[in-house]
Amino acid sequence: MPYSLIEKSFKKARSENRPALLTYTVAGDNTKKKSLEILKSISKFADICELGFPHNTPIADGGQIQTSSYRAIKNGIKIKDVFSIVRDFKKRENKPIILMGYYNMIYQYNENKFIKKCKKVKVDGLIVVDFPYPENKNFALKCKKNNINFVQLISPTTSKSRVKEIIRNSHDMIYYISMLSTTGGILKVSPKKILGEYNKIKSLNKKKNIVIGFGITEKTINSLKKADGLVVGSAICKIISKSIKKRQNIVTNVTNVVKRLKNKIV
Repeated sequence: MPYSLIEKSFKKARSENRPALLTYTVAGDNTKKKSLEILKSISKFADICELGFPHNTPIADGGQIQTSSYRAIKNGIKIKDVFSIVRDFKKRENKPIILMGYYNMIYQYNENKFIKKCKKVKVDGLIVVDFPYPENKNFALKCKKNNINFVQLISPTTSKSRVKEIIRNSHDMIYYISMLSTTGGILKVSPKKILGEYNKIKSLNKKKNIVIGFGITEKTINSLKKADGLVVGSAICKIISKSIKKRQNIVTNVTNVVKRLKNKIV
């Protein structure tokens, strides 16, 4: 795979002696236009933007993300809209975009057609939550051939032998799930313990970029900054919900949160 934009982002963060900041928002929350505005605005502070496909039967998404998905679905967001948000964003910004979704959606869309479309709109990476290793091997290979990073997932219950396999078959980024919970759960495990587990995985291949997700908020982000990257999703979705409820400016509020998160890790 040629030198990717994702790899570039980690390299930049490392040169600045900090973890990469990854944000997660749901595509089309709360409208297609607003979603694109949020993305453009937060990309000034985020290193990598994850964009979720709104989905009505989530697996690991907690309440905040489910609410965001519900709003987007209610507003009629379809797969084609998600692709057009990415396309419009990429016309002006050179930040990496990782799409996050579920395999049944890709399967229904048609795997090859989906990958082709991702390449066309310049998607940098894919996270498919319900498509574990080794079942995803062929799909990951197709992604690689199209210069799309397929992001493998590792959790605290993944066995060491399996972790080794996943790392060996991974692309430019691996996602470590910090705890057994849905997203947005309160950090039930101490940051010290999370980093301990993280370092064990990291020691298997120092060259791989491994990010930590789940339970990361303004309160916890600083204590985990020794990781290669940190993903914040529910905390952002929560602000979108609050802003809508209070009729405040969504873009401004979300951008301020992302800016504060960034300031805590520099």
